[in-house]
Amino acid sequence: MPPASSPAPFAYLATRADGGRSMGVRRARDERDLASQLRRERMVPVRSLKLPSIGGGGGSFSLKDQSELHVQLSQLLTRGVPLVEALEVTAACVNAATRPRVEKMRELVAAGSSFADACKAVDGFDNITIAVYRAAERTGDLGGAAKQLAVTTRRQLAIRGKAGTLLLYPIIVLTISLGISTLMLTVIVPRIGQALKSAAQVKLPWYTELVLGLGEFMRDQWPWIIATLLALGIAAYVLRSAIGTLFGRLFRRTPLVREVIMAQESARFFTVMAAMSRAGVTLGDSLAVGVTAVTHPKLHKQLVTLRTKLIEGGILRNLLENVDAFPLQVRRLMIAAERSGDLQNAFDTLAQDTSDELDRRSSRLLAMLEPLLIVLMFTIIGSLLLSIMIPLMKLSQQVM
Repeated sequence: MPPASSPAPFAYLATRADGGRSMGVRRARDERDLASQLRRERMVPVRSLKLPSIGGGGGSFSLKDQSELHVQLSQLLTRGVPLVEALEVTAACVNAATRPRVEKMRELVAAGSSFADACKAVDGFDNITIAVYRAAERTGDLGGAAKQLAVTTRRQLAIRGKAGTLLLYPIIVLTISLGISTLMLTVIVPRIGQALKSAAQVKLPWYTELVLGLGEFMRDQWPWIIATLLALGIAAYVLRSAIGTLFGRLFRRTPLVREVIMAQESARFFTVMAAMSRAGVTLGDSLAVGVTAVTHPKLHKQLVTLRTKLIEGGILRNLLENVDAFPLQVRRLMIAAERSGDLQNAFDTLAQDTSDELDRRSSRLLAMLEPLLIVLMFTIIGSLLLSIMIPLMKLSQQVM
């Protein structure tokens, strides 16, 4: 079966059943697919225009859509609803941009493709999801796999939310600080400085002169400053991969932050391993997929070495001792589980424990960031205020 083409964005104008007009943008494989989507909603296409797709391809499903898809499939399949009908219902639950892919999956399954092949054909799922569904089709527990993936995506959403909070909070505080400082430098400080110079013969301190000069420069050269910031923004976007790598190395060496990163990586790895083991995937194959979810260089290298030596005939309990990127208690739990033959429950337990650990460490880091950011905010804004207040106090002493 030929691979399905990736959906592309189309702008459309259509006539509704009540005679009105409807305009919008949605993704479709081609104009025929777009017309089919509109007709299912009782609309007749009048005109359509294919829009350029930013970043190529349709990209993956969002985690939120994946979670909704897995939840719907688990609820329907475990109650005996046929897969084709379950996909038809699921298509109505995801957002409009994702709906064409789910409908394409339904068409492929109805035509005889396996569900895993349909997931791969629409180019919206990662290798982990496809591997879990492929293993579940062999064991006949597609609904159970969907339920486990629903749990996995919810955990991933929680992990991503914690990481987003840690990044968003400092960005908001720094943006407010820089915005207030820019307003003071370009509007307030130059006016007060000119008033000081004209009111009396006051010898301004060097730091006040520096702040006044900077404010006047920013006020007079604002078009060039904006152009420079735009150029820097474009350069940062082009070099985002290298910049991300640089910041990643920095964060992995920063106290407190490195513990949060390791907890995040561990939670992601054990969440994937729990999903793979629940689907009946062998440990070697599970590790092959699980290591792709790990970006921490040291942990990734140790896990790759563990899998390689395990395939070569190594004993898991001995190999786990060399994965010192994991805490000692994590390794001891996995060794005990391997001896008892209960790795599946161990992965579930570790996925939950590491998620809880991430929550605790993130809360602790945020609690420490709050006073540090307040001090930083005061340093930025307070230095500007002091550069003006000190000459004003000297002037008031001369008047008295």
